[in-house]
Amino acid sequence: MHVEGTWDLSVSTPVGTIRAVVEIRREDGLLSGVAHGAGEEVPLRDVALDGGLLSWNQAVTKPMRLNLAFAVTVAGDTLAGTSKAGRLPASKVIGRRRAVPAAVEHRP
Repeated sequence: MHVEGTWDLSVSTPVGTIRAVVEIRREDGLLSGVAHGAGEEVPLRDVALDGGLLSWNQAVTKPMRLNLAFAVTVAGDTLAGTSKAGRLPASKVIGRRRAVPAAVEHRP
C-alpha cells in the first residue's frame, strides 16, 4: 500500500479542531516522516504500516506538552482513525493526501 506523501489532517480534540500537515516518506524500505502544526515541526517515531493501518507516535509541545499515538486506516487518498494522548480520550482524525503536481515538461 502506498502511504507516502503530504497529508492534511484534521484532529477533533476536546479543545477544538487542530489542523496539521504530516509528510510521510519511504527511505530504504522504512517509513519515516515529520508533522507540522501549531507553529512547530516534530519528527514521527515508530511509523508502521500493517495492511491498511498506518500508525506513528509524535511528541508535541503546543498547545501543551503531549505524546500522541496515531492509528489511521488509509483508503486511497483519504485516511481516518484516532489520535490518543495518554489516558485522555481518543480524538477523531481525518485526512486527505495532497495531489502531486504534474511534472512540467522542460523544453530547451
